[in-house]
Amino acid sequence: MASGFVGILTCELHFPEAHSLKEKRQHLRSAKAQLQNRVGASVAEVDHHDVWQRARITVACVAREHREAQRLLDEAERWLRGQHWEVALAERVVVDPDD
Repeated sequence: MASGFVGILTCELHFPEAHSLKEKRQHLRSAKAQLQNRVGASVAEVDHHDVWQRARITVACVAREHREAQRLLDEAERWLRGQHWEVALAERVVVDPDD
């Protein structure tokens, strides 16, 4: 029995307009909510917690097929790149838990 696929996207974000940790966290809250609504992703800030213009986030989504996991990651990355912050780095992997 197949167990599906997990898509993982890690992005380094730069917030040039943020002048405080509070402003950065507002951007992150918005990004998390949008990604959860758009692709059903779980999102976590995983690095640069105390830096007010940078964040590293990891986005994870689950799908039945490899192709669908890739599509969800594509959509998440496209949305992130279309916002008013900068995406400095984006790395992705799709994992088959059966491997």
